[in-house]
Amino acid sequence: MIYINSNSTSPYFNFALEEYLLTQKDLDDDEIFLFWRTNPTIMVGRYQNTFSEINEKYVRENNVNVVRRNSGGGTIYTDMGAWQFTFIEKNYKEEGISFDKFTGPIVEALQKQDVDAHFNSRNDLLIGNRKFSGNAQYRKDNAILHHGSILFNTDIQAMVESITVAEDKIIAKGIKSVRERVINISEVMKDNITSENFRDIMLDSLLKNSTTYTLTKEDIKSINKIQKEKFESWDWNYGKNPIFNISRYKRFNGGRVDFKLNVKKGIIKNCTIEGDFFLSGEISILEESFIDCKYVREDISKLLDTLDIENYFYKITKDDLLECIID
Repeated sequence: MIYINSNSTSPYFNFALEEYLLTQKDLDDDEIFLFWRTNPTIMVGRYQNTFSEINEKYVRENNVNVVRRNSGGGTIYTDMGAWQFTFIEKNYKEEGISFDKFTGPIVEALQKQDVDAHFNSRNDLLIGNRKFSGNAQYRKDNAILHHGSILFNTDIQAMVESITVAEDKIIAKGIKSVRERVINISEVMKDNITSENFRDIMLDSLLKNSTTYTLTKEDIKSINKIQKEKFESWDWNYGKNPIFNISRYKRFNGGRVDFKLNVKKGIIKNCTIEGDFFLSGEISILEESFIDCKYVREDISKLLDTLDIENYFYKITKDDLLECIID
């Protein structure tokens, strides 16, 4: 495995770095690891509506960065008290979405420090029933990128005020507030250590038998180009919202799915799919498949039968989607 140290605290640079390493850069090892952090930032999932996820007034007044990830999943808040980790594997053989391989080393490193961390059934790492890490994945051809967050000493109050959490999500998890369902690792560590000390402890465990690569000027130039053209752009981070007249959503084991449809004379003319689900494939292909389909249960069911839904979605079935789209 090759470790690359990103000294940047810009979320736009670091997401551009991930994309560059995944799609453009060839190194001597197919496995790459990053451990990084950012200034106060809201990271929005690939398929989410940014305007619905953020407290725009608070974000604006407190200079919080807003950036969309390449991966699915839900919106998270990070700051200099949180760490992000990224695994990139260029020749990934497994199909679909699986988190265990990449969350395992993180859990193991924490357990060495007597932190009782464990993986839940979806994509989170927990201490007890409180979350300290969300994880997400992105596939591109034969490569996979897995990244996750680690709350070490994050400003929970800023997190609560920055993000608008859907009411159904809170109810579904049986909690009263965001504060009650997340935890900083610093709360349970025996020693009073700094965020930088925590990074060093984690890297000492994670980087066994690894080498280090230093980014060149040419690398940084290419990364800056991706940063400017994609991750800093308004279109990428906020996007254009099409007109729709039917909006339906449901929450399943694999996450919330929102279907927004523009239906004219009983025919679907536009389809946008949003949510905090995980997808293996391109959402645009799935959305386009609904265009010109009759908004009739039988026709939609036949359409879903032609799509490889259970390989597209993580823990969401064809019947789940049918129930979501139409009664």
